[in-house]
Amino acid sequence: MPRQARKKSKTGIYHIIARGNNRQNIFEDDEDCIKFIEIIQQSKEKSGIELYGYCLMGNHVHLLLREGMESLSLTMQRICSSFVYWYNWKYDRFGHLFQERYKSEVVENEVYLITVLRYIHQNPIKAGITNSVAGYRWSSYHEYIHKQNIIDTELILELFATEKQIAKKEFEKYMNEKNKDECLEYEERHRITDKEIIKLIEEEYGVKKGLFHLLGRQEKEMILKNLKEINGITIRQLARITGVSKYMVEKA
Repeated sequence: MPRQARKKSKTGIYHIIARGNNRQNIFEDDEDCIKFIEIIQQSKEKSGIELYGYCLMGNHVHLLLREGMESLSLTMQRICSSFVYWYNWKYDRFGHLFQERYKSEVVENEVYLITVLRYIHQNPIKAGITNSVAGYRWSSYHEYIHKQNIIDTELILELFATEKQIAKKEFEKYMNEKNKDECLEYEERHRITDKEIIKLIEEEYGVKKGLFHLLGRQEKEMILKNLKEINGITIRQLARITGVSKYMVEKA
């Protein structure tokens, strides 16, 4: 089935999500997050995009940006391929890191613009990582409140007030409001439970619970590779159930 063409934004502004392949982590530590932000900064200089928001989660990233001198696809290819090259070098791995192609939605008006930004900044709260937007380090929220780095803050802050300090206070209040915002997100597939996976390994491969570590390396890799292709099974689950390292699961 052919892919559907992306909807073109009249304003040039898009909310984008890129997720790790098979939900695997794309940010393992602070250095990974710092590097991704550096790559975005480099891309801004080359492509001329305006960046209004970001949030780096463990296995996915949200971006809110306005298309620049080049197409959105080329900009995202530049960002993702640069990060994958560096990530594979750092972790001595190869192959895909991001799942399929990124997802995007158009942002056509000012109301939805600040709604999407609030949704992005509150992503860590909804994931149970923190209790407040200020409590999460790897989002653009802090650039609006404290020190500007790679975010173009002017457009958003001017929507709240003409005087900068008042705008910041109103922005902070809005970003922390409880809401029922619904924005672009990956459709969650059925999550297979640990119990179901253990049963599957036993029935399909004849390996009883707790005995996976006794298999030879090639057999382990073959089983892990097959299991990774099943929708709903995560890297973290396989590492936990089989007792092998997450790194080995990723490489299988």
